[in-house]
Amino acid sequence: MMPPPPLRLHLLFRSETLIPLLRQRPSCDAPHCRTRRYISVRASAAQLAAADVSTAQQPALELGLEAAAAGFVTGKRKATEVAHAFWRNIVQKGDTVVDATCGNGNDTLALLKMVADETGRGRVYGMDIQDSAIENTSSFLKMAVDDEHQRGLVKLFPICHSRMEEIVPKDAPVRLVAFNLGYLPGGDKTVITVPRTTELALRAASRILSSGGLISVLVYIGHPGGRDELDVVESFSSSLPVDTWVTCKLQMLNRPVSPVLVLLNKK
Repeated sequence: MMPPPPLRLHLLFRSETLIPLLRQRPSCDAPHCRTRRYISVRASAAQLAAADVSTAQQPALELGLEAAAAGFVTGKRKATEVAHAFWRNIVQKGDTVVDATCGNGNDTLALLKMVADETGRGRVYGMDIQDSAIENTSSFLKMAVDDEHQRGLVKLFPICHSRMEEIVPKDAPVRLVAFNLGYLPGGDKTVITVPRTTELALRAASRILSSGGLISVLVYIGHPGGRDELDVVESFSSSLPVDTWVTCKLQMLNRPVSPVLVLLNKK
């Protein structure tokens, strides 16, 4: 009996390979490199596991980029875990980042862990067009983060992601803009992100992103309108100039409704 065929991973690259690209950031240069501090939490185990958060009893394992990619290829890691691994490879303590689709706050919390340090310079600007998403994110952060000062590093806005330039200070270089497209988990599935405003948001993100920064777009295509949105994301990514951008896509070929991760790195 023949063994089942291996899980196939589809990668599209423009001008450079991805792993060397994301190793541009120095690994640890004092005094900028500091020991990571885990955020103390009080949320449920299920929520914390979804957000990749540590607990007092069991610190979370920082999933390396290579391990995340290998896990994705073998079907053992979710696309969200791969996205977070790429974020950790780009984002530094004290950075400004944008969560363009807050949802229930899992990505927002993950980003807060990456930028928070004792200097208080890091910022997470989060937005969502649904008031319920902003409320869910705020409540989740209150449960998950004991330190009120750290929670204050997150600024939440109930607006469309296409308007991110209105809330991010013009003098704040943005290291990462993260999108998680589709509908709010546990919410009204008829309320979804749409191609028109997503394209506007991508253009806004490309303008505010600093050199060396990353736009991360996780596209869920298993619902009506999802593939249309993916077409827009791919079209925008393909149109970016090769001399200033590197774009790629991670997609399962034999799982047609699995989420697609699109990464856009600004040189």
